[in-house]
Amino acid sequence: MAIFTDVALSMIFKTEIKRWGNSLALRISKPMAELPDFSEGTQVLIETKGGIMTVKPAKNERQVKLPFSEQQLLDDMTPEAAHAEEAIDLIDEEWQD
Repeated sequence: MAIFTDVALSMIFKTEIKRWGNSLALRISKPMAELPDFSEGTQVLIETKGGIMTVKPAKNERQVKLPFSEQQLLDDMTPEAAHAEEAIDLIDEEWQD
């Protein structure tokens, strides 16, 4: 059973949780999978909060909060600090045009 709340933005489907081996599975119908562009093998993030479960596509990039930005790390960088004098000289064949 589908309830269309806003055809362009969202749908509500009533479905049933089924057993899949020792786990539980939620079947996602084709129309419901098309809105977030889900297909077989799509990695998802599942979040539960306040009795509500949200399923959304996982982003490919790693979301890691680093203590410094790239700019902060490079702010004080100089050829001397990078030990550029230790770099080897390229031979003619290694130069790209």
